[in-house]
Amino acid sequence: MKPGNTDASRTTGRRGRTRAPGLIAALLGLTTATAACAVSPAQQVAAARAARSAAPRTSETPALPRPTGPYAVGRDILHLVDRHRTDPWVPAAGPRQLMVSMYYPARPGTGGPAPYMTVDEARLFLQEKAPGVDVPPALLSATRTWAHTAARPAPGRFPLVVLSPGLTLPRATLTGLAEQLAGRGYVVALVDHTYENSGTTFPDGRTLACAICDKPPAGGPPAIARSRAEDVSFVLDRLTARHSAWRHARLIDPRHIGMAGHSIGGDATATTMATDHRVHAGVNMDGTFYAPVPADGLAHRPFLMFGAEHEAPGIDDTWGQAWNSLNGWKRWLTVAGSDHGTFTDLPILSAWVGRPGAGISPQRAEEITRAYVGAFFDLHLKGIRQPLLDGPSPANPEVTFQHP
Repeated sequence: MKPGNTDASRTTGRRGRTRAPGLIAALLGLTTATAACAVSPAQQVAAARAARSAAPRTSETPALPRPTGPYAVGRDILHLVDRHRTDPWVPAAGPRQLMVSMYYPARPGTGGPAPYMTVDEARLFLQEKAPGVDVPPALLSATRTWAHTAARPAPGRFPLVVLSPGLTLPRATLTGLAEQLAGRGYVVALVDHTYENSGTTFPDGRTLACAICDKPPAGGPPAIARSRAEDVSFVLDRLTARHSAWRHARLIDPRHIGMAGHSIGGDATATTMATDHRVHAGVNMDGTFYAPVPADGLAHRPFLMFGAEHEAPGIDDTWGQAWNSLNGWKRWLTVAGSDHGTFTDLPILSAWVGRPGAGISPQRAEEITRAYVGAFFDLHLKGIRQPLLDGPSPANPEVTFQHP
């Protein structure tokens, strides 16, 4: 497995190509197919030099698009320790520990700016995904976000959505989606799966790097998906317990819980739903179903398969198998001009250094991801009808409704 892969341990599959490039591909304007199959070390060095020349030379920082919902957004950070489970990747570390960013509807004008990631996380992220690119970690760390720390919560109770990022990607790379959902009236638990991303900073100041990015764990990607399902179930336990780990737990409506994930986080979403019936609706954003959907489905619960154009029918067999197994409300959508990073903050970050990746613009990537994921949860967690999910929309010609 190459360090640049965001989806685990397959260098090639039935498609004959790498599953996902990682940020270096996005920074250098490479497609998913090109990233690891056609780029030699010498080419990567040359590309890194080109990226250095395009890197920002001022104090400007990248900025995420403003959330469009009616609520301001608050953010808390939780450190959760599962004392009943040893860390699956580094047993010597002891109990499984997770960092979780909680986004929530907040009162406007309260709290202070929330940083994108720590400087150490930014440093390891750049080392992992863009070696040689001359971007100061402090600038990436200071990416403009819209959430506020210590913000006063808005009144009411809201559905909960858990977000799980791709392998090697820190949770920060789903910040744009998390902020949008919170502004739309959701509590969001954005989970870092320790030792599965470029780096996670803990309250004691340690920043733990990836332990399985260079070498697949025993059991391969299915083992990662199953471990993430355990992570998510533990997070739900701690958030919905009588004595919750989160000070604003009263905001959560535990009867309405959803989950979405990017890359292997999308696979983990289906795996979580197969074992934890508290999750009522799920979204896989461009993740191969390494751990397959059970043959008898997900107990008729709704599921959105939302992928790049390389997830059209007949290309990834696991998507066809998942489609046939799903037995509830379901949609299979693909986005023209997209690549594996389209559903994350990566297009914004790559454009910042002057190297946009896929054909679709970063702004459209964000708009489409936010619109369809938000509509899915509005329909299935809030019961609000969403014509956007009924069929093709003239406003979104990039999105194809697949009917295998």
